[in-house]
Amino acid sequence: MSVRIRTRRTAAVLLGACLLAAATTACGPDNSVSTTPKAAASTPASGSAAAPAADKPAAGSVAKLGDTIGLKGTEKSNTADVTLVKVVDNAEGADEYTKAADGKRFVSVQFRIKATGSAAYADAPANSAKVVDAQGQGYGSTVAETKAGPEFPVPANIAPGETALGFVTFEIPADAKLDKIQFALDSGFAQQTGQWKL
Repeated sequence: MSVRIRTRRTAAVLLGACLLAAATTACGPDNSVSTTPKAAASTPASGSAAAPAADKPAAGSVAKLGDTIGLKGTEKSNTADVTLVKVVDNAEGADEYTKAADGKRFVSVQFRIKATGSAAYADAPANSAKVVDAQGQGYGSTVAETKAGPEFPVPANIAPGETALGFVTFEIPADAKLDKIQFALDSGFAQQTGQWKL
C-alpha cells in the first residue's frame, strides 16, 4: 500500500512540475524577430512653432542599411536602439598577419548602439551580432580586426542615453551571398532579435 501511495505522489509531483513548466513557457516572452525600423523624427518647417513629430514607418517596411531598430533585453531596464551603419564586404585585415582562411573572406559590420533603458548597456556586441547568407546559414563573429575601422571594446559600457559606434567582423565563405544582419541584446540571448535585410 505504501508503494502505491508513493507512486501516486511521485506522479502528482511530476504532473505538477510539467504543468508549471508549460504555464511558465506559455506565459513567458516569445522569441521574436523585429524587422520594422523605428520611426524617424521629422523636422518642423522653418518658422513653425510645432514640436517635431515622429513619422510612422511605411506599412510592411523592412529594416535595411541605415535603419534603427529598438531592442529589448531580458531585463526591462535593458533596452537599446541599434542602427546598422555600414557593411564592408571583403574587408582587409588590420595588418599583414590578419588574413581570412583559404576560401573565406572578412565582412565587417558597423553598428551604432544607444542605451535607451534605465540601466547602462554593458555587453559584448560581437556576441550579439550575426550575418545570414542567402541559403539561411548564420555566421557568428570572429576576433580578427580589419582596416574597416575600430571594433567595439569588450565589454562595451554605454551609459543610459549615450551612444557607441563600432565594428563587428565575421569570417564567411568567399562565395556566400549576404542576405541579412541580426543583432540581439544580452550577448544574443535576449528574446527579441533585430534584423536588417541587405
